[in-house]
Amino acid sequence: MQEDFLHYIWQYQKITSLLLKTVLGNKLQVVAVGELNLNSGPDFYNSRIVIGNQEWVGTVEIHLKASDWFVHGHQNDNAYNNVILHVVWENDVTVFDANQNALETLVLKDVVDQKLLFNYKKLLQRKKWINCENEIHTIDEFTLSFWKEKLLVQRLQRKANELQQQLERLENNWEALLYQILTTSFGLKINAPEFLLLAQNISFGVFKKELSNQFNLEVLLFGQSNLLKQTLEDSHYQSMQKEYLYLKQKYQLQDSLVNLQFFRLRPSSFPTIRLSQFSMLYNSQKSLFSKLIASKTTSAIYELFSISASEYWDDHYTFGKKSVKRKKQLSKAFIDLLILNTIIPLKFMYAKSVGKENFEELLQLYKSINAEKNSVLTKFKELKLETASSVDSQSLIELKTAYCDKQKCLRCEIGNKLLYPS
Repeated sequence: MQEDFLHYIWQYQKITSLLLKTVLGNKLQVVAVGELNLNSGPDFYNSRIVIGNQEWVGTVEIHLKASDWFVHGHQNDNAYNNVILHVVWENDVTVFDANQNALETLVLKDVVDQKLLFNYKKLLQRKKWINCENEIHTIDEFTLSFWKEKLLVQRLQRKANELQQQLERLENNWEALLYQILTTSFGLKINAPEFLLLAQNISFGVFKKELSNQFNLEVLLFGQSNLLKQTLEDSHYQSMQKEYLYLKQKYQLQDSLVNLQFFRLRPSSFPTIRLSQFSMLYNSQKSLFSKLIASKTTSAIYELFSISASEYWDDHYTFGKKSVKRKKQLSKAFIDLLILNTIIPLKFMYAKSVGKENFEELLQLYKSINAEKNSVLTKFKELKLETASSVDSQSLIELKTAYCDKQKCLRCEIGNKLLYPS
């Protein structure tokens, strides 16, 4: 049994008896369970209870065993001096408060619905993939839809919190933030950390000074990516090498540790192609941040990102090696990934920063993008959960990573439904 289960019982008062008594024999009435504390200190604060004829307001601490009070060292922590009730599954020792009086204690073991306990044990018997894989298909559509929307908001909020920290490091420069997160996204999963390092090596202040010169933008990106250090009989390559030496001196750029990977990537996703496309994007779309914030539909965003790599890359994937000639455009699938992972979180965060609500607008963006395809979503489909759009796929990815993988069934609407079906 996990302590989270006891938190769940207390928070939702899944208790069978209306006549509660403490270990000391005093009548207990719960007026307000309080608010769950996710930080250090007692588990619930602002709790209100009546013991005997006396009403108390304070904190509630919950343990599997009463002796865990001493195991966790609460007797030496002043933060626990305001505990008005100790809630335990098993009362194996007497706990005393700061005044050496026996702490009022409620034992849950005898006042919990046995069916709830059975469902809990059944749910947490670890299965092959997720705990509820044999039951999740039985959840009604209303519960699923409600929970998916909450998961979507949680995912957005989590990403926004991460972006906020990045924005603060950039001294609240929104354009610099977009530059960094877009660069990272262009690196895809394999090269994302190296692309972020690249964006940090070439500050947006430097990068924007060359926005009118697409060739120079490429030179900066390739040079700081350590892709201009070869000796090649290629006039374009040699021109880039020469220009990079000038720009490196001009902007006092430091030697870079960026180490890009080509292995396990399709040629169309090679970092050479992505860097060229990135430079073309910024060269062709001045005031990109403002344009993205103003774009309310996927078609408007697709238009902004309707770019190709520069001409040299029409018949190259790497320097010095010719290939079949074709334009290297950004694909719709790639732009969709940018919208889901970069643009929507940025728009959500920016709207909050200026005191606006834009979730309905973002929800329409999600609905207009097809569901992603990956192993997680394939498995959910096998469990009879369909994905009609990215609303479904994004929420299910969040469900898997934030709840299923961490076994947070008791904080999950699906887990709650299975524990205590109405």
